[in-house]
Amino acid sequence: MNIAVVGLSHKTAPVEVREKLSIPETSCEKAIAQLCSYPHIEEVAVLSTCNRLEIYLVTSETEHGIREVCQFLSDHSKLPVASLRPYLFTLLHQDAVMHLMRVSAGLDSLVLGEGQILAQVKHCHKLGQQHQGIGRSLNQLFKQALTAGKRVRTETSIGTGAVSISSAAVELAQMKVQNLAAYRVAIVGAGKMSRLLVQHLVSKGAANVSILNRSLERAQELSNQFPEANLQLHPISDMMNVIANSDLVFTSTASTEPLLDRAKLEMILAPGQPLMLFDISVPRNVDADVNDLSHVQVFNVDDLKAVVAQNQEARRQMAMEAEALLDEEVEAFELWWRSLETVSTISSLRDKVETIRTQELEKALSRLGTEFAEKHQEVIEALTRGIVNKILHDPMVQLRAQQDIEARRHAMETLTLLFNLEPGSKKQFG
Repeated sequence: MNIAVVGLSHKTAPVEVREKLSIPETSCEKAIAQLCSYPHIEEVAVLSTCNRLEIYLVTSETEHGIREVCQFLSDHSKLPVASLRPYLFTLLHQDAVMHLMRVSAGLDSLVLGEGQILAQVKHCHKLGQQHQGIGRSLNQLFKQALTAGKRVRTETSIGTGAVSISSAAVELAQMKVQNLAAYRVAIVGAGKMSRLLVQHLVSKGAANVSILNRSLERAQELSNQFPEANLQLHPISDMMNVIANSDLVFTSTASTEPLLDRAKLEMILAPGQPLMLFDISVPRNVDADVNDLSHVQVFNVDDLKAVVAQNQEARRQMAMEAEALLDEEVEAFELWWRSLETVSTISSLRDKVETIRTQELEKALSRLGTEFAEKHQEVIEALTRGIVNKILHDPMVQLRAQQDIEARRHAMETLTLLFNLEPGSKKQFG
């Protein structure tokens, strides 16, 4: 048996190709059943997110198994295999194992170290078990990958630090005021960037957040995504009044002209009233002349880009540390995999030797007479077991420890031949 992964991701395929191959959760059971129906696929797991579709498989014949997965992807996407091939990647055994470890740890993500993928890998594992796609081998692999992902997040700091302009704005605000829950926050705009602002603000403890937007319907849609946040919604016409009663203001609109300037703020702010403005819009929503107000602090996209770049560089350094942890988890899986492949041969060898031991022990005890045999049977039993275990110990340890796949399989075939073991033990050779 061999492990492989066939797939595509944000690194290999544009979104218009990825969306054609996406497998929603409602179609997962059908997809797994179809893949498992192919003659050379023994186990399968489907990892489908907005940035990747990956099919993990255990196959009895690697080349045939991969061809069957490619055919499935072609049928599913309605794209010819020849058209798909440039976007697909294929990784075999140890490379496939390491890839899942890296995916689980967030090292293969668009945002290095992002946390959402670990939950997605866990859900993929759960669905694979639920729909009978995952067997012994992939179960162990996914368990090891989830352990790897958790270790990377607990033993390194790769998941911390802002990696988007929105998260950088919130992180910078938190650095300035410490406790966001104690401050009044206003967000001008209700688009995607504002949604991310709300997400990060709520996660950091902000409890008093107002949304200003031209369309209250759009603002309501945003509010519906965060029912626990109790967002206050206002029309854009209330902007200056809301800002006058805020401590922190984030601007994120598509306006081509500044919404705020020095003159407007001087009209509404009390003398010396402090205010922080985080302008994440391009073009800017806050005029440069606001910087002339000594009690108002303004941060624009360029200020925030520096925070993002600094954190991304720090994450890259942490990713190097994480790779060392993943090497340990890959090695742990490899030890398990090698032991699994040798189980059949070792079991057959033990069974054969144990049969010989019990037969010879019965003959010896019968010749020793009933009285002697009953008195010393336990000692003789322990003696023969000890001899057998010591004879088998070194060959079994060496067989399990053999890292070269071909050498290990050759050793198993030799043992099978020399000891005339059951032919069934060859089923694991693959």
